[in-house]
Amino acid sequence: MDLFAPLLTGYGIWAPVIWLVAFVAAVVIVYLVWKTGESSYKKGTEQGRPYLSGNAEPDKGAVHIRASNLYWGFLQALKGYYDVLVPVHTGVLTDYMIWFVAVTALLLVIVGVLS
Repeated sequence: MDLFAPLLTGYGIWAPVIWLVAFVAAVVIVYLVWKTGESSYKKGTEQGRPYLSGNAEPDKGAVHIRASNLYWGFLQALKGYYDVLVPVHTGVLTDYMIWFVAVTALLLVIVGVLS
């Protein structure tokens, strides 16, 4: 009786032993790359701050780009769609479940009538 016979599927893609060997090899390679890294790094010191060509780091609020600015053109192009959609978006989970159940029921009725 061949011990590895259940592992041979004939498709070639699902060979668990080969996948296991590849995974172990990848873990070894990742470990070796990690070990060659800089060992003098200390978290929470000046080493962790971004380099800004000698300039002081600005406050987070001063460099933060708001989504309303970033997506302005997108929102303006779809203004008619969002004017209808935003009032329906309540943020309450039970409202979303009601919509989900209603749409599912409607789809089941449509599939039932058409089949």
